[in-house]
Amino acid sequence: MKRLTIALSLYTGLALALTTTAAGKKELPPAAKKAGVTFDKDIKPIFEKSCVECHGEKKQKGKLRLDTLANALKASENGKSIAPGKSADSSLVKAVARLVEDDAMPPEGKSKPLTDEQVGLIRAWIDQGAK
Repeated sequence: MKRLTIALSLYTGLALALTTTAAGKKELPPAAKKAGVTFDKDIKPIFEKSCVECHGEKKQKGKLRLDTLANALKASENGKSIAPGKSADSSLVKAVARLVEDDAMPPEGKSKPLTDEQVGLIRAWIDQGAK
């Protein structure tokens, strides 16, 4: 009986630990299903609301500008943040999805985090070639 109790306790603890770890891991939201996503029509309004205060014409933190398509596709001080056709590999997507808290954009207190829908739309735009 004692062995059964120990085994059940170990099993319950392991299951709880795995559940906690899985629940704490943030994953990228899926790309939106919308076709024909463009910078000017769909993405620029998101960037204007949440990003260009620090990454626009007047200020370019990290040498990153998101106020125009041409600027968004240029390399920042950390390299290119957008990999056209590969949203899951784009550091911009990882930052706005808040996968790593230290790299999360926008930073706490600056603007509201992007919604999963907004991140999904940015992913769709990048996957469709970032045009």
